[in-house]
Amino acid sequence: MYLCISQCLYVIQSVISGSPLLEAILTTTTKTSNKTLKHHQPFVYTLNCSDQVLARKCRINNAISPLDQSGDSSGGMCPGYFRWIEQDLRWWKKTGISREMLDSAEHLAHFRLLIVKGKVYVEHFKKSFQTRDLFTIWGILQLMRLYPGKLPDLELLFNCNDGVVINKNDYQGPDATWPPPVFHYCGDKESLDIVFPDWTFWGWAETNIRPWEGILKDIKKGNKRTKWKDRVPYAYWKGNPKVSYSRADLMKCNASEWNSRLYVQAKAIGKEGSKFIHESLKMKYVYDYIFHLLSEYAKLLKFEPKVPPGVKEMCSEKLACSSDGLWKKFMVESMVISPSETLPCTRPPPFDDLSLRAFIQKKDRIKQQVENLESEYLEKLNKKQQ
Repeated sequence: MYLCISQCLYVIQSVISGSPLLEAILTTTTKTSNKTLKHHQPFVYTLNCSDQVLARKCRINNAISPLDQSGDSSGGMCPGYFRWIEQDLRWWKKTGISREMLDSAEHLAHFRLLIVKGKVYVEHFKKSFQTRDLFTIWGILQLMRLYPGKLPDLELLFNCNDGVVINKNDYQGPDATWPPPVFHYCGDKESLDIVFPDWTFWGWAETNIRPWEGILKDIKKGNKRTKWKDRVPYAYWKGNPKVSYSRADLMKCNASEWNSRLYVQAKAIGKEGSKFIHESLKMKYVYDYIFHLLSEYAKLLKFEPKVPPGVKEMCSEKLACSSDGLWKKFMVESMVISPSETLPCTRPPPFDDLSLRAFIQKKDRIKQQVENLESEYLEKLNKKQQ
């Protein structure tokens, strides 16, 4: 995938408490004619941080997926961007992923994560920027709650920095070794990083950016509150301009130069962008993307994942109960409270050579159009200043 995937599920109250920590499936019976029908009420996960001893332990997850109770329940068709899963993993289709291949990239990773028999284990190598690693791990733990018992055993390495780490050119030529698989938030056509939704989907506490599902609701309210024609013609961007050259260019923008042509184009872009995030970037799809990505990745492993000595289990209780302030608030806000009643969405067919080439050509044309607009704008600006 050539883009970063950026930025949950609300809970009923700010802190869910209860005992025992994980409740069993509740079953009621109803008599109809001469038959007794069983109704399975939704399993509800609880979080109890009041008992400090229990909060430091991972309880056995007794959740039973409704899918195991009711059989097949379609999750619909996945959005088109799910096709990038096969593209990101294609480098290891022929060779598979060996233990040696994975371990060779350990120095590039912030942490190693394993899923073994439905449990998550994490080994930290180095500190990530802020708490990117914790919220990434939190996201995977919530996926395990959403689809309990559905993910295969696997082992992966994760890098939490901004820049890509596996450059394609380093693994080309007659003497080149095979690239190691490293999960990362970003990728581009010159890299082989395996793209994973970034931590901000579950909140960015350091900048007070809430979990994605809450933001989606706020965006929808804002769109209803102010019509496009009544909005002040200003565009806002928040970020670090030192990350890339393209971001640095944003600092040159002059809001006073907004004109009717750009206004109309921005309206069209805003309309399509809003449609995309509300229809194709729901939190359910974020989880489904991770589910399919990890499931396909696990098929490539040529070794049996085993928990290294000293590496302990990680669970929602350990992360949330050991956090405080906005960190804990966002974890609770984005916590999955019950297993999904539907299957993950069905992936569209992967790109064939023709469709991939057409996609890239379209992308290049759009990029060229933007660059032409930029050149036209700068030319007019220079004439005004002369």
